[in-house]
Amino acid sequence: MDSRTHFAFGTHPQHGFVAAFTTSMPAHLAHWFLVREQFEPISEQPGLFRLTEPELDGPRRTRQAIHDLRRHGYTVQADIRLNPSPSAAPPRPARPNALQERRSRLAQAAAGRTTQRATPPTTSLTSARPIPPKPTYAPTVHLTASGNGRSR
Repeated sequence: MDSRTHFAFGTHPQHGFVAAFTTSMPAHLAHWFLVREQFEPISEQPGLFRLTEPELDGPRRTRQAIHDLRRHGYTVQADIRLNPSPSAAPPRPARPNALQERRSRLAQAAAGRTTQRATPPTTSLTSARPIPPKPTYAPTVHLTASGNGRSR
């Protein structure tokens, strides 16, 4: 197997459709991907995963898992009957979600000048009333206490 291969798919006489990952792939990441592709770990053979419910369109689901992993940019080796596109060109890496490009465009637009934010008028409106100045002293309030200590 090529040292750049991340996953291998095939058939097993006892377990049906199986998948394994190589040492070039972190185990926790490979486990995460294979479980999401409906494969479950085989307890008797560490590193080997079998397709859950292979009788429910197993070949198509296995081909779809191979296709998904390749679309994410991983190198996958598969049996000839499971390979969705044996003569296809090398997989293209998944397109980024363009979030960084969008943020960059927004930042450039925010930094540019616009006609919507014109300079404020230099004269004040004639109908506007001036705001009175804030007093420099603190007003005091005198409270009177009632005779029995209770308020009314």
